Amino acid sequence: MSAARDPVPSDPAASPISERVIYGAALAVFAVAAAATIYFTRSMSGGMRMPGNWTMSMMWMVMPGQTWVTALLAFVGMWLVMMIAMMLPSALPMLLLYRRAAAFRGEPRLDVLTLAIATGYFLVWTLFGVVAYAAGVVISRAAMNWVTLSKIVPLAVGLALVFAGIYQLTPWKSACLKHCRDPLLLVAHHLHSSWRGALRLGIHHGLFCAACCWGLMVIQLVLGVMDLTVMSVVALIIALEKVVPRGDVIARVTGYAAVLAGLGLTWASLLGRNPGR
Repeated sequence: MSAARDPVPSDPAASPISERVIYGAALAVFAVAAAATIYFTRSMSGGMRMPGNWTMSMMWMVMPGQTWVTALLAFVGMWLVMMIAMMLPSALPMLLLYRRAAAFRGEPRLDVLTLAIATGYFLVWTLFGVVAYAAGVVISRAAMNWVTLSKIVPLAVGLALVFAGIYQLTPWKSACLKHCRDPLLLVAHHLHSSWRGALRLGIHHGLFCAACCWGLMVIQLVLGVMDLTVMSVVALIIALEKVVPRGDVIARVTGYAAVLAGLGLTWASLLGRNPGR
């Protein structure tokens, strides 16, 4: 009879020292992403004043010397950096949970598997950014070509805030948030030994996370995609929803606040007293 496999990992990559290294590496990546995000927000500040008393961000414009392809690639690069800065703090517990489970099973190449699941996770958010850019460009081009459409953008922003806030109060939001707060069951049932399995798990978790947070991302996009204050507040809300004991309460409070703010902006725009963005 063969001896039972020792559940304590012998791989040095699974030791506490290595986990501290993971924390240090994550902190370094976060710091670089945060610094790059601050640089991008400052370099892309300003915009074009539009009919309807709102400002179109430079993010949706093609700069001199750019093509639509290079503009898209520039946006995707900036968006990915922003997502790493915003989402890594709340995603790190899931990454470490996966790493510990893989180490317990005696899986080799823990670093490769951890990198693969992180890649899958942020790939989802990168594709989210591509969709956001396409929508933003279409709306911006239409607003530049039709004055009437430009004048109703503040009204559309108010309605978008209401819509995003309502989603925060729905059972769909609660279900996705529950998954993001406790991914142990997902990891237990989808723990594969190959990097492809880890990549699929990262994509799977990223899809749940996007379903959980898309309303908050809409709030950021309509209030100012490159506004550092808006970005910081949204990132803080995402982290609190996923980490604090009553994250569901944070989600509902945020939802009510977004609905009230959206109704206020909608009412102001209907009265022709929109304060602008």
